[in-house]
Amino acid sequence: MLSLPTVAQLPVVQTKYTADPAPMVHNDTIFLYTTHDEDDADGFLMKDWLLYTSTDMVNWTDHGAVASLENFKWRSRDNGAWAEQVIERNGKFYMYCPLHGHGIGVLVADTPYGPFTDPIGKPLVWQQEHWDDIDPTVFIDNDGQAYMYWGNPNLYYVKLNSDMISYSGDIVKLDRPDKYQEGPWFYRRGDKYYLAFASTCCPEGIGYAMSDSPTGPWTTKGYIMAPTPRSNGNHPGIIDYKGKTYVFGLNYELLRRITDKHHERRSVGAAEMKYNPDGTIRELPYWTECHVEQIEPFNPFRRVEAETMAWGWGLKTAPLAGHNQYLTGIDNGEYLMLKGVDFGRKGAKNITMNGAAVKDGGKIVIRIDSQDGPVVGTINIGNTGSMDVYKDFSARLKKVKGIHDLYFCFEGDGDSLFNLDWWSMK
Repeated sequence: MLSLPTVAQLPVVQTKYTADPAPMVHNDTIFLYTTHDEDDADGFLMKDWLLYTSTDMVNWTDHGAVASLENFKWRSRDNGAWAEQVIERNGKFYMYCPLHGHGIGVLVADTPYGPFTDPIGKPLVWQQEHWDDIDPTVFIDNDGQAYMYWGNPNLYYVKLNSDMISYSGDIVKLDRPDKYQEGPWFYRRGDKYYLAFASTCCPEGIGYAMSDSPTGPWTTKGYIMAPTPRSNGNHPGIIDYKGKTYVFGLNYELLRRITDKHHERRSVGAAEMKYNPDGTIRELPYWTECHVEQIEPFNPFRRVEAETMAWGWGLKTAPLAGHNQYLTGIDNGEYLMLKGVDFGRKGAKNITMNGAAVKDGGKIVIRIDSQDGPVVGTINIGNTGSMDVYKDFSARLKKVKGIHDLYFCFEGDGDSLFNLDWWSMK
């Protein structure tokens, strides 16, 4: 039996360009909301907000766009879906969305997957005399009072009402914490309040400040991750999950696989974050030097969405139905990898893959441990007559026990071999 793999892939998502991570823990699952840089973006080209989920920090399921600029009928621009955050209160999920140049809106849903709708039909906050109103972060304190912080280059907050879609009192502009630039992330740990932020533009690192009060004053303590020329921007999101603390941010590592030319096509990274005894945060190296341990083995004995992966460079996902996606852009020579798959003591006997194809001869060679590792099975994907018609294709598996990385290696004639919806082992 192999030991559980320990190193997460960088970046977290490879099928799309993602930025501005906003993680939330709900029902023992991480819901990672992100912004979305379009594939052809040069400057910022952002139209919707995406969702990914995980229970092990290394294998992530793509749920596609859960909201977009189209949700806000009062906006006049077709670009500007900037850094959002989602928070739960009383069984409702509230998404705070900056629409660049139009202030900050709010959406609400009954589930973290949406659908999200606009309950007020106007901006929650819009100071029209400037363009500072971006990057909202919301936190509900122990006494039930909710706060929303935001701003670039200045820092503001309001006290939200219990309905989470209105506020009381004035907008408060604070003294700007040392090294603060944008992208605040507000939370509490014990009796201390923390404000992480993108710092010292440009390049941006992740700095943080601390306070004894939810409204400041804030004292900058240092960096969670120092600025580096390797990443022009950054944007923190921080959660506690299963006994550990994780910080998410952004980088350009996916783009760098294609070109050294700068475009605003960013990718989300993650790292475990630790505190010193006095509550300050230990500084991390750059994302490529950070390691994330897989929290628990991956269970293959269930329906697994094909858009679940630790690594899938070159692949794409697209909407199928609801918040379900399908895997597409599958070309000869590409592969999908899942980390730490637990085949159990008895092993798996067969696998079923649900797919669609208009070509004959495409196949999935199933390997363990590496892209060139031992072959444990092969699934032949036949012609279903349409890329919209999905059928089940099955294959027997050689007995493999214990925990292994799992590779689906795609082979066939050229590009666009087939689409995949889900798979399951027995």
